[in-house]
Amino acid sequence: MCGIAGFFQARPLDERAYGELERMVARLKHRGPDGQSQHVDLGRGLAMGHTRLSIIDLTRSGTQPIVDRERSLVLTVNGEFYDYKTARATLSARGERFETKTDSEIALKLYRRHGLQFVDDLRGEFAFALYDGQAERLILVRDRFGVRPLFYHLRADALYYASEAKALLAHPSVPKRLDHKSALNQMMHTLVPGTSAFEGIGALLPGHFMVVERRGGRLHVTTRKYWDADLLQAAEHDPSPDPDRYVVRARDELIDAVRVRLEADVPVGCYLSGGIDSCSILGLSTSMQQSAVKAFTIAFDDDAYDESVVATEMAFRVKADQEVLRLTAPDLYGDSYIRTLWHAERTFYNTLGVAKWHMSKRVRECGFKVVVTGEGADELFAGYPFFKRDYFVHAPDESSRRHQQAMDAKNALFEGAILSEEPVSHPAFEDLCGFTPSWLQPWILTLSRVRPLFSDATLEALGDYDPVAAIAEKLDPSQVRGRHVLDIAQYTWMKTMLECQILNWGGDRVDMANSMESRPPFLDHHLAEFAKTIPPSLRIRNGVEKWVLREAMKGVLPELLYKREKFAFMAPPAHTDPTKRHAVKEMVDARMGPEQIAQAGLFDPGRVQRFIDRYFGGDQDPVLAKRDDIILNHLLGLHIIHQDLVLAA
Repeated sequence: MCGIAGFFQARPLDERAYGELERMVARLKHRGPDGQSQHVDLGRGLAMGHTRLSIIDLTRSGTQPIVDRERSLVLTVNGEFYDYKTARATLSARGERFETKTDSEIALKLYRRHGLQFVDDLRGEFAFALYDGQAERLILVRDRFGVRPLFYHLRADALYYASEAKALLAHPSVPKRLDHKSALNQMMHTLVPGTSAFEGIGALLPGHFMVVERRGGRLHVTTRKYWDADLLQAAEHDPSPDPDRYVVRARDELIDAVRVRLEADVPVGCYLSGGIDSCSILGLSTSMQQSAVKAFTIAFDDDAYDESVVATEMAFRVKADQEVLRLTAPDLYGDSYIRTLWHAERTFYNTLGVAKWHMSKRVRECGFKVVVTGEGADELFAGYPFFKRDYFVHAPDESSRRHQQAMDAKNALFEGAILSEEPVSHPAFEDLCGFTPSWLQPWILTLSRVRPLFSDATLEALGDYDPVAAIAEKLDPSQVRGRHVLDIAQYTWMKTMLECQILNWGGDRVDMANSMESRPPFLDHHLAEFAKTIPPSLRIRNGVEKWVLREAMKGVLPELLYKREKFAFMAPPAHTDPTKRHAVKEMVDARMGPEQIAQAGLFDPGRVQRFIDRYFGGDQDPVLAKRDDIILNHLLGLHIIHQDLVLAA
């Protein structure tokens, strides 16, 4: 794992490029504290920088950029290519010679042989830049699910790119302003795919690569999709499936995905919550490792949100060396909250991201640079309650209605947050999907409460911008039309919330904040390509979510966990605890005074103050209290991002 940054211009660079690149790379030191290096070619208009977190090939031979002088190729990689030893052996047998022992170098050799088709042979979580001097082109590539981040700012004569937007903000040619449309999307919690919090800074979409070529004093840019879920048509699902076949295949694919992610030249630990996802990963990792696996668990000071007891039972079952990190209000707010925002570069609705920042910090203090995690299982195997709601709501039989009622009752704690308390629709999604996915409905309700907080000037600038329609417009209709309701719900979530939430402040950004790499086996594309073939009736069977995964891991999981319903992993919201409310109030007073609100230029100070007074006045409906807690987190986050990233750039 590392950080990358650089720029590519249509015309030659001058000597200032060295200092500009150095400042960009310095902003990514947390991603790669083990070394920083750069490759600058003034005449070619090229500057490529790299910060290194050494995990594979700990010697200096693994330093990047990697340069192939014979073919004028230069490579910088953030992330991992799995099964790289097999790839190296195969390429060596075909005459390729390697200069390093790293996994990264296989990208150069595959590109030499296959050109732009080389991305099809890469397995892993990665974002990288490859320069081809003979073709005078720079290629940016991002992994299939967007596990690793990659941002860019494009002008007619220059491209700037980096693993994190803050590195782009360090360059004098990149604008330093919050984007008004993005601010509205963040306030409703759902970013438009391919965007960031900042004006003029985009995110390369998962499963895409960008080719930037120098021609006639200008840059010519093309972006191509090389991978998508390509879900089965509804009619293509097996109407009478053999469950055992899917269970066995799921087990085999997951075992292989875990196997390749345990490959490292440093010890590998495991994140462990009380869900079957991380417990399955721990169980398989324990079986493959020669010594006890170190497992890290978060515990909260509110029993309604704490899963650590279940996690501890799993750790005891497999004899893992478990460490439980107990977090209270002082841990979730104040400086830790601010640090997490600085790294996430987007707002969050819940302090779970802060909790995970603490966990990655503790992992690093224990001497670990790598952990395996359970992210992605809910996406592939239909684990979230909103997936179940869509599956039940659109099923015609009475048993599905009973399952829905039972599920809603068990998930009442999350109404107003991840579940909508009432059905709501939007015409853009009705047109795209035939229905409005349940995962989006609470955020549509949130939108109606946040829009009035913006200033008149911001609302005028936004005009008729519809943040929900903007999300729908970025989704590929060909991946949705004719699909089963459950497939549509899973796909639309994966293309939005997985990348901008789960893998951001719930994944890479808070892990790499402490120079620690997380690896999610469930997001292995081989496993994903199998999971899409599982009939919906087996993903959710007799009202049980992730049924195939449960059966595949039945021998690994304790009975309590095997039978346990999915529980959303969240930190206790501030409104549930006077101590947390006080901690939030201190941050609001320090960061959201009338002058600070006016300086950010997004919201009306008077409207915001009335919202704050209502929030801290208490005595609200519990559903609205959860929603207002979310809104306050986003309000606070935008102002902290403005002050600490925009103004400080």
